[in-house]
Amino acid sequence: MTSFLLVLAVGLVAGCLSGVIGTGSSLMLLPALTYQFGPKHAVPVMAVAAVIANLSRVIAWWKEIDWKAVLAYAAPGVPAAALGARTLLALPPRWIDAGLGFFFLSMLALRRLRPSSRPMPLWALSLCGAAIGFLTGLVLSTGPLSVPVFTSYGLVGGPFLGTEAMTALALYLSKVTTFREAGALSGEIVVQGLIVGASLMIGTFIGKGILSRIPGHRYAHLIDALVLCSGVSLLWAALSNHA
Repeated sequence: MTSFLLVLAVGLVAGCLSGVIGTGSSLMLLPALTYQFGPKHAVPVMAVAAVIANLSRVIAWWKEIDWKAVLAYAAPGVPAAALGARTLLALPPRWIDAGLGFFFLSMLALRRLRPSSRPMPLWALSLCGAAIGFLTGLVLSTGPLSVPVFTSYGLVGGPFLGTEAMTALALYLSKVTTFREAGALSGEIVVQGLIVGASLMIGTFIGKGILSRIPGHRYAHLIDALVLCSGVSLLWAALSNHA
């Protein structure tokens, strides 16, 4: 019970962070959930929680969503996420830990890419949606990758937060549906995901309230710190399980 309460506390902080910068909740929560439940159980729990978290962000920024960008990104991203989720279910738990850890650390290099002066065209946004959709199904958290994609398209502030949340919601719904069809989404997992998702939702609305108080130049450093800590934690878990 104590460790689950700790997960909920982390969820509250993660939701607050996500409400401010548009990503980061999965990066904070996944290591805690993996420690609590193990990787095979933690990934679907986090997927359910992510649906709730992104739904709250959609509600918070509904009026500023760029629906053209949502359609271009999610149309190829939704089936790609389902394919990634089916791939994930076939992997051994220790491989999931190691893969998540290496992926998070690789994002530190990928996030060094900066958007060009010209806005990204819709067709390029669709290609990114397909690639990140598959990775979302496979490794769960790809928020730090979607940030430069949508900012390269020209979205910032509320339009970025709302649009990124809407596309993430579509991808995670695809992933959760795939888990359900594969028999990997028990009633216990759904309940746990909803509870964790509720803490994320509360944190999201707290985050919206403090968005204007945080200097924009600190966002990238905050995300990088989360990626580094999460990657190292998951690699440690993989090595510990192997031992």
